[in-house]
Amino acid sequence: MRNKDLSYMKTFLTLIFFITISFNGARGQERPNIVYIMADDHCDRAIGTYGGRLASLDPTPNLDKLAQNGMVFENVYCTNSICTPSRATIMTGQYSHVNKAYDLYTGLPREKHYLLKEVQQAGYNTAVVGKWHLHTSPQYTDYFAVIAGQGRYMNPVIHVSEGGKKRKIRFDSTLEKEVDVIDTEGHSSDVLTDISLDWLENKRDKSKPFFLMHHFKAPHGMFVYADRYKDYLASVEIPEPQNLYNQPSENWGSIGTRGINDSLVRVIGSTISPQPDKRNLSRYYKSKIQELLGKKELTDKELTHYSYQFYLKEYLRCVKGIDDNLQRILDYLEENDLTENTIIVYTSDQGMFLGEHDFIDKRWMYDESIRMPLIVHYPKMIKPGTHNDWLINNTDYAPTLLEIAGVQTPNYMQGRSFVGALKGQNEPAEWRKATYYRYWMHMAHGHNNPAHFGIRTKKYKLIFFYGVDYTNIHDKKRVSGKDGNRYWKSTPAAWEFYDLEKDPNEMINQYANLEYAPIINELKIELFETREEIGDTDDEFPRIKGVIEKN
Repeated sequence: MRNKDLSYMKTFLTLIFFITISFNGARGQERPNIVYIMADDHCDRAIGTYGGRLASLDPTPNLDKLAQNGMVFENVYCTNSICTPSRATIMTGQYSHVNKAYDLYTGLPREKHYLLKEVQQAGYNTAVVGKWHLHTSPQYTDYFAVIAGQGRYMNPVIHVSEGGKKRKIRFDSTLEKEVDVIDTEGHSSDVLTDISLDWLENKRDKSKPFFLMHHFKAPHGMFVYADRYKDYLASVEIPEPQNLYNQPSENWGSIGTRGINDSLVRVIGSTISPQPDKRNLSRYYKSKIQELLGKKELTDKELTHYSYQFYLKEYLRCVKGIDDNLQRILDYLEENDLTENTIIVYTSDQGMFLGEHDFIDKRWMYDESIRMPLIVHYPKMIKPGTHNDWLINNTDYAPTLLEIAGVQTPNYMQGRSFVGALKGQNEPAEWRKATYYRYWMHMAHGHNNPAHFGIRTKKYKLIFFYGVDYTNIHDKKRVSGKDGNRYWKSTPAAWEFYDLEKDPNEMINQYANLEYAPIINELKIELFETREEIGDTDDEFPRIKGVIEKN
């Protein structure tokens, strides 16, 4: 090749190089920043914009304003309503039986921190701050500062990627590890927000788009709120759910949740009302109530009423701390001209019972437990003040965030992107018509929820309580560990069916109602086809499979 030709070739290649660099740089600038904010057990009834019974208390004015300028999702559900499994599903886009985070003890291996891996490889500067609860340190991050395990509300110990000192800390009742930590002072909601704001201002690479996962510990029980909220709602009567008293009602449940001849009613679930053999809040709050009222003897209904008031006020004071700290993050984005090019996601890892059916905690497949709030703000894509009713579950979170980041959904993820919903598109004909749920921790933690699975459509819910533990302790009954974890023998298998349009509070099990037989049969077919499709066949758990086949 002649020198002149070589000169032309070098010039051409140099031009292509700079065009490529310029294109990639522009692409990086155009890709939105992502701020993913997740609370712990923050149910939709405790968010004003969802219009539930607590909306009149105005518990979340800042979050409501974000919703007014973004999109509110009405039909979002978790696939396993307990902290570690739900977070593992969000991180992997996979159901629990695939990512193997069945319960609070199995965790998520480092190599499966898929969402962070894919986003970081796409060129994002990544950070995780707050409650993590996946047993391993966050991987594929440029920075992390996380609470190890459940952690403390006040003065939390933070496991950090930089600047810490090695110390052995407790991740859960079965796991202690030596990791780098820092000590902090203050309420966790304030401390975690301080850390995120410091990362945004001082630690992130400002030449790249950023992906920040900010996870509040609040309002996970038992609740501790910042002292400045001690008078919040002090003189307010908190509205009660219609089904707080005299539960379980006559038509609710099945032998799977009540036992034969109601033999399990005394132990199933955890409650607000006083119960001699159950975990209940009346026992916890009784001394505070007596101190407040100066009464030595209270009726069960009085104990239930006042325990509910204490419970809700402590919960909502924690929510108030979240809402105020959310505004601090929003203010930072606005003051630094980042709002227009930042997609802000607010959600919770699951729902929470606030006295409905007299229940506390979560775990059940009933809506109060599995419904996740989801609010998304992104001016470039979302029409303000819109609501969406696509049937979404938390396997869809990772694919959606990845599409926003310009990444195609990997084949190993089971969820689907709902970016089309954010754009205001109609629900595709092939979108799911039912969402699958499975709770694995049979009769654990003193909350005593039988293992079960099922599907929810927009109109109906079908649940099968198979009542068998998936571990190798099916035939043992023991109490062990500092937190008194309980494992029971099998409980009766049974089906429950609820018509959610006629019975949104799920008070009447219609499984034996012959009028619904055709619908129930269709749902059973869909349930088992879904189990086959996602691979939840229980082939590795023959005892569970045997119970299913018999019923």
